Amino acid sequence: MKKNWMSKVAILLVTVFVIGSLAGCGKSSGSTTNSTTANSSETNATQGITYTEDGKKLSSDASDFVLLSEAVPDVILEIRYYSTYNFVGDRIDGYEEPVALITKKAAAALKEVSDEVVAKGYRLKIYDAYRPQKAVTNFVNWSKDPKDARMKAYFYPALEKDVLFPQGYIAEYSGHSRGSTVDLTLFDMNTGKELDMGGTFDFFGEESHPDYKNITEQQYANRMILRDAMLSHGFEPVDTEWWHFTLKDEPYPDTYFTFPVNSDAVKGNDV
Repeated sequence: MKKNWMSKVAILLVTVFVIGSLAGCGKSSGSTTNSTTANSSETNATQGITYTEDGKKLSSDASDFVLLSEAVPDVILEIRYYSTYNFVGDRIDGYEEPVALITKKAAAALKEVSDEVVAKGYRLKIYDAYRPQKAVTNFVNWSKDPKDARMKAYFYPALEKDVLFPQGYIAEYSGHSRGSTVDLTLFDMNTGKELDMGGTFDFFGEESHPDYKNITEQQYANRMILRDAMLSHGFEPVDTEWWHFTLKDEPYPDTYFTFPVNSDAVKGNDV
């Protein structure tokens, strides 16, 4: 009798232990799931983010970018870095299609600019918008090759290549790579030609400064039409290039993007 009682007690203890272990396993499993979720969220939050040796943040995430021509249907595109008509003389690394990409926020502001100038008989002509970091690296490497001066007569006739980097014409990082900068001009719908700005896109020299005065009154006035329209819709100019503007409240002021310029990069993104 005593032996049967002890056997029942042993069975009861084993049952309690097993139930407790299962309960413990359930709790442990839940903790593991939560930990996995947290780690996944952390990974997603930093997905595509890397840092350069000098601390610059790079990202391959194109989810907040759109095709400029879809967001602003009235624009005309002449993507110079997809062609060979640029200061390098070759198609630039990272330009895989003759399209322009831009952040959604900058696109919305540029749509307002477009609406304003279209009402005045003009259209925006885009030379460049988002520029991948590899394209900037392409420029830097080109600037260090003194033998390659194929396009000197067209874009930097008064300068030698070895001054382009120290004088700031070329830099290791560009605002274009942050996604909210655009190079553009105005196209006159009445004449079927670009407005005469008294200078050409990407010309390295004083003539490209927005306030350069050794041009005609009409050429200067044309520059101001573009400048005033851009400033009135939230873009900021630079003092060396009449065609260059950056959204003042740009969404990624400290991030340089790396994905290529092609339509697949932004496929499916809402405008």
